[in-house]
Amino acid sequence: MLSWSVAFFIVAIIAAIFGFGGIAASAASVAKLLFVIFLVLAVVSLALGRRVRA
Repeated sequence: MLSWSVAFFIVAIIAAIFGFGGIAASAASVAKLLFVIFLVLAVVSLALGRRVRA
């Protein structure tokens, strides 16, 4: 599960570079939305991966 959170985090960083850096001005709103979505998925994956199973 940790590998999924790392993958989502990397995708979120790439989306942030495109959205906030102004590289793709026409797709900035889409990149900002993807950044938020993948950042949330990374946090959720990290939280669920850290749970101790009984």
